Amino acid sequence: MAERSAPVIVAARRTPIGTRGRALAALRVEHLAAPVIRSALTDAARATGGRIEVADVVLGNCMGPGGNPARVAALAAGLGAHVPGATVDRQCGSGLAAIIDAATAIRAGDERARVAGGVESASTAPVRSLDGVAYDRAAFAPDGWPDPGMTEAAEGLAQHDGIPRSRQDAHAARSHARARAALVAGRFAEEIVPLAGMTADDAIGGAERLLPRLPALFAGGSLTAGTATRIGDGAAAVVLVPGAQGGGAGVGGRTHGGGRPVGLAVRAHAVVGCDPALPGIGAAPAVLAALGRAGLRTSDVAAFEIVEAFAAQSLAVLDRLGIVDDDARVCADGGALALGHPWGASGAVGVVRLFSRLVRSGAPAGTIGVAAASVGGGLGVAAVLEVVR
Repeated sequence: MAERSAPVIVAARRTPIGTRGRALAALRVEHLAAPVIRSALTDAARATGGRIEVADVVLGNCMGPGGNPARVAALAAGLGAHVPGATVDRQCGSGLAAIIDAATAIRAGDERARVAGGVESASTAPVRSLDGVAYDRAAFAPDGWPDPGMTEAAEGLAQHDGIPRSRQDAHAARSHARARAALVAGRFAEEIVPLAGMTADDAIGGAERLLPRLPALFAGGSLTAGTATRIGDGAAAVVLVPGAQGGGAGVGGRTHGGGRPVGLAVRAHAVVGCDPALPGIGAAPAVLAALGRAGLRTSDVAAFEIVEAFAAQSLAVLDRLGIVDDDARVCADGGALALGHPWGASGAVGVVRLFSRLVRSGAPAGTIGVAAASVGGGLGVAAVLEVVR
């Protein structure tokens, strides 16, 4: 059972994910984040029967524009000048790390509600330069350490682990098939806040039929454009409240279960480091560390959401966790290979997906979900979440 002091996610929303340069391309980070913040707060007030007093807004973001996007988004959402904001950068794990940071603040004793999540506008990210020369990304590691880009690292991981192209293609196809089935069944509808005319993620099915014919990205390699996720624009936000309160400082009014709100309790979490040469494996030790802190094993988990930046990366993580490729618990409605990858938001999208898969679907109290991401530079981020009712 989740401890009564564990912070609880009582609402979770996201935008549709738009491929970079498409429907959401004109929207800055605050334009993406503000609508999901407002929608999540409306849901939270409805769920708890009271007004939500927001202590802080914590958002993950990787590529700018800087200027503390979380604070800008909080103001754009209409929360008022008194609500601060903090922006977290753990690269592809930023959105999940932001949720962990917000949960940690509540657990530490500031029992006021928080909004947390992530946002990325790859389409409007500024061009960075050094001495007048533009560069694609900042270093993930200092001089003297391996510092591959994530695509190169995924190719290296495929070779290191001996993951053939056929297995990667099958994984990507499965992600698209699951996402398409979820879309048809309406399983994304309650979590998505329509934006710029979009009501669904635009990458679903886009590469599925082309997978066998796509050329390798590197000579002699196995990665293709179809087994690498599409870079996306999007945002996701959740509302966290204290796990045991009866009209306290964070939220007033009705709760359930003798003062406990209904949602996902943040039971345990972990951030770990790993070899910068193989950053794609980082989610595996993070998941094991988080589960260990919760006194659980992978067999106790009903639902996993692990950011699918690359098929090879996802498969390498599953292998290290002892989970088979087609396990129905893992990204059951498709992952980032099908939905898209808005870097700083993707970890939070995983939490929104777990909220839909477990809370909105009516999973019983005590059901366990895990969200995780591997991170450039050799990091892993993971959280163990438990349904409370």
